[in-house]
Amino acid sequence: MDKLSAGIKEAAQLISRARCAVALTGAGMSVASGIPDFRSPGGLWSKHDPEKVASIRALQSDPVTVWKFLLEADSMLKSAEPNAGHKGLAQLEKDGYIHGVITQNIDGLHQRSGSRNVIEFHGNCSEFYCMECFSPYAAEKIKPGTELPVRCPECSGVVRPDLVFFGEQIPSEAYASAFELADQSDLVIVAGTSGGVVPASLIPPRIQGAGGKIIEINKAPSAYTSFSDVFIQGAAEDVLPAIVQNLS
Repeated sequence: MDKLSAGIKEAAQLISRARCAVALTGAGMSVASGIPDFRSPGGLWSKHDPEKVASIRALQSDPVTVWKFLLEADSMLKSAEPNAGHKGLAQLEKDGYIHGVITQNIDGLHQRSGSRNVIEFHGNCSEFYCMECFSPYAAEKIKPGTELPVRCPECSGVVRPDLVFFGEQIPSEAYASAFELADQSDLVIVAGTSGGVVPASLIPPRIQGAGGKIIEINKAPSAYTSFSDVFIQGAAEDVLPAIVQNLS
């Protein structure tokens, strides 16, 4: 048995024995769906300065530039489809093996693949509201040719997506829900995230510190690799379906 197959088999055994397992996902999860990691070559941060297009300061001082970037990103997100990795996690939840997904992604692909309990740590790009009066704003009203920045019909305040911009705190509800789920869990499947972004990166060691296990699935070693119980070097869209198959 090769190293990859052995890792998949060991991961399946740990998942089958877990009382409450959870998944933590990041940008690498959606690369196969056509969404490059923002930080990788070819990603959005290679073309844009995040401080100028994705920070709360930029949104307040230059909302037109930020909205041009948001529409570019939105076009990419809308053309993406869930991949086999997303579907694998949805199947694990459906079969009762995992109790939820904590994701740092804003693309909504976990929900579109069938995952039900998804905690969006950094929000999403599908819900909008006014920065002034906080009235919700229907996403379908935002179309090519819309005057920028998008403004609230109630108070003329600037409309924004319900995501976490640079310089903002994680929403308290998402933070509390994520750590509450983590504290109930005795196993975490880390998929497509390198562990470089706090506070999401604190979840796997927190679970392990309470006696739980870490299964890591990444194309390259990460901040988690040295202390993961199982490290499977590979793409989530290949590994997760194989784990599901081993549990069938």
